[in-house]
Amino acid sequence: MEQQWIDEQVARRIVHPRAKDTYKGSFGHVLVIGGNAQYGGAGIMSAGAAVHAGAGLVTLATRPVNNTALHTRYPEVMATDFTELDTLAPLIQSATVIVIGPGLGVDEQAATTLSFTLQRVTDEQTLIIDGSALTLLAGQEKIHWPKGHLILTPHVVEFARLSHLAVTAQTPSQIQAFADTLPKSAVLVHKSARTQLYVPHQQTYWQNTSGNPGMATGGTGDTLTGVIAAFVAQFGFSEETVAAAVFTHSAVADQLAQYQYVVLPTMVIDHLSEYMHQLSEPK
Repeated sequence: MEQQWIDEQVARRIVHPRAKDTYKGSFGHVLVIGGNAQYGGAGIMSAGAAVHAGAGLVTLATRPVNNTALHTRYPEVMATDFTELDTLAPLIQSATVIVIGPGLGVDEQAATTLSFTLQRVTDEQTLIIDGSALTLLAGQEKIHWPKGHLILTPHVVEFARLSHLAVTAQTPSQIQAFADTLPKSAVLVHKSARTQLYVPHQQTYWQNTSGNPGMATGGTGDTLTGVIAAFVAQFGFSEETVAAAVFTHSAVADQLAQYQYVVLPTMVIDHLSEYMHQLSEPK
């Protein structure tokens, strides 16, 4: 297989200055469904990253125990309970991008919420499946993927569950073979030390050029998911948009790693907007 690089030039083609006559509705509504009582931070970081990466509106459907922490850290994010399905339904309907999975858990309620969401996503929306939702789907005998815009964001262990490929067997050709089983309007983000992107039935895959060992901490993937959601909400669904989000997330971390031994996800979130401004300016 051939390889193409995800670099700053890709990100600069996507991130551009905002037009003067825009408002919050111009930049999409991201709905993040995740964060149970144990893993509330995952949903909070994903939603916070979506805010700082520029989504016009962000709602987090999470367990109520997380609301105080959410509103203390990110008062810009609206909140609802993902177990209240009558309330969740219209939010799913109105969202531009739906993220499901960060910290959702794998219990019966999580499975019910996942099934409820999958049944209501339309072909015009983008669905990003991450974390716990991937684990739940991997346990099904046959996965019925939505046919609209779909982004999967597994790390190597989650991908092993989905694909039944051991981590050591996850070569580009084997990952592409799995990607070829997905709907045609799908992007597979294979998260690892050098994250890769795969699109069904292509002979070329994307290889990220940014990233560092300081990012190896819990919550980094949840944050990336929020960045991808915000980019798609603002700039539209395409493999290049997803690639730009992947690069931006890691490039921010690379800047921080120049003087930080560990780059926490919340540090990356705090510097996203500044870096996106750099990308939008003429070089």
